[in-house]
Amino acid sequence: MQLGEATWPEIEATRDRADPDHSPGPILLVPVGSTEQHGPHLPISTDTLIAEELAQRALHMTEGLVLGPTLGVTASGEHEGFPGTLSVGARVMEELVVELCRSADWARGVVLVNGHGGNRHSVTRAVSRLSDEDRNVLAWWPRWPRRADGAPADLHAGRIETSMMLAIDPGLVRLERAEPGPHTSVAELRQKGVQAVSPNGVLGDPDGASGSEGERFISGFVGDLVFAVEAWRPLDDSGPG
Repeated sequence: MQLGEATWPEIEATRDRADPDHSPGPILLVPVGSTEQHGPHLPISTDTLIAEELAQRALHMTEGLVLGPTLGVTASGEHEGFPGTLSVGARVMEELVVELCRSADWARGVVLVNGHGGNRHSVTRAVSRLSDEDRNVLAWWPRWPRRADGAPADLHAGRIETSMMLAIDPGLVRLERAEPGPHTSVAELRQKGVQAVSPNGVLGDPDGASGSEGERFISGFVGDLVFAVEAWRPLDDSGPG
């Protein structure tokens, strides 16, 4: 079920009719993306499209889920200076997540399907606050492949995201414009911003990306998402909803 296409009685009907006052209701999936530059070859909406794809696929792989609206403009301050980037800032992002999840007390819980690593601090703080309020919120992040030294295989607009976008919508990928960028640390990005480190906005190397590889990444991430939801589901019966 997609929340935006449902009516409120249809959402209410997901509760156990025999005991509606104590039935937990559905789990709400919320894709969390961004609106930020992704190099000269990937669209501004890359993180959003990936988060939506993962959530939509998970919706069909287990029971009791409702797909909610996407958070598409989030905390992208590290990409300041690139045309097209929009950001609400880390503090506003934290408050947005808190208020959204508070408003979903009709649901059994909320799963934030994250596609943008720059939101991690804000989302983590928000989930901690919500947990202190006995609200049931799970923040899920893809387990990014790692290099031999333990660092992420690429951070931004490299082979992984390019492959996933080739699987999701190859018409949006300007592969002929793809070019590599430097490998750097998250700490350096936070200190200097992306533009100071990588003038083309790429952190990694998109060379070798393919739709078949992207499909493997997506399938693996969706499997992990569904597993995480199922492992967390028994723990979410005590919230305000």
